[in-house]
Amino acid sequence: MRGRTDLIDALTKYFEGHIAKHKVNISNLLDNHVAIAEHPDIVETLDKELDIMSSYEDKLSVLKKYFVDKETNTKELLRD
Repeated sequence: MRGRTDLIDALTKYFEGHIAKHKVNISNLLDNHVAIAEHPDIVETLDKELDIMSSYEDKLSVLKKYFVDKETNTKELLRD
C-alpha cells in the first residue's frame, strides 16, 4: 500500500526535521549563551529544548518500532 509508505516517510522526515532543528538550537545555545539576552535562564531553556527533542525522538522510535514493516520497506527501496 503506497499511501501507507508515503505517510510513514512523511512522518519520519517531519520528526527528523524537528530533531535537527532542536539540535541546532541546543548547539547554538551552548556555543553562544553569553550573547543571547532573551534567555536569562540558559539551563531552563536548554532543558526545554532537550525535552522537545526527546519527544520527537520518542515518536520516531515508536513509528519505526510499530509501524515500519522491514520487509515492505526493503521492497519499496528496491522498487524506487
